Amino acid sequence: MDNLSFHITDITANSVRAKASDIEIDIQIKDTSICIRIADNGCGMDPETVSLIRNPFYTTRTTRKVGLGLPFLIQNAEQTGGNVEISSIQGKGTVVVACFVSSHIDCPPWGDLAGTMAMLIGSNPDINIHFSYHSDLVSFDISTRELKEILEDMPLSHPKVMLYLKELIANQIVASS
Repeated sequence: MDNLSFHITDITANSVRAKASDIEIDIQIKDTSICIRIADNGCGMDPETVSLIRNPFYTTRTTRKVGLGLPFLIQNAEQTGGNVEISSIQGKGTVVVACFVSSHIDCPPWGDLAGTMAMLIGSNPDINIHFSYHSDLVSFDISTRELKEILEDMPLSHPKVMLYLKELIANQIVASS
């Protein structure tokens, strides 16, 4: 995974598989740090599973024998001098917080963050995805629930909605850089 947007997609896909109905994606940018927090109300994990998920050869999926998403996230964060914290309560949900030193040469680029968020919201209309982005220059929040109220009967997966959402997010993020 060569960019931060891929990591966000991977962790969010885990939340979707965990049958979450609410997913919060919160990005905090301060000075030389980037912290990405993804929290869900999915099925959660027991303490033993939480201790095993850092191992690339452990996965709960039956379609493959390795689970590389979290180990790659941990590796990418740690090689910048950052860290990853994972907490989970079975039956309540999971929180993953990944912090990166953005000034480090090994910090992955963002990738297409706006397109990623538009895709996650548009392709999961039954899940309330709340995206927030905060830096010294801008604070931006948007959620599936809010969009549904505004758009009424227009589906979130409609190409014009997804394009609008991508442009809206991109314009806010550009304003912060």
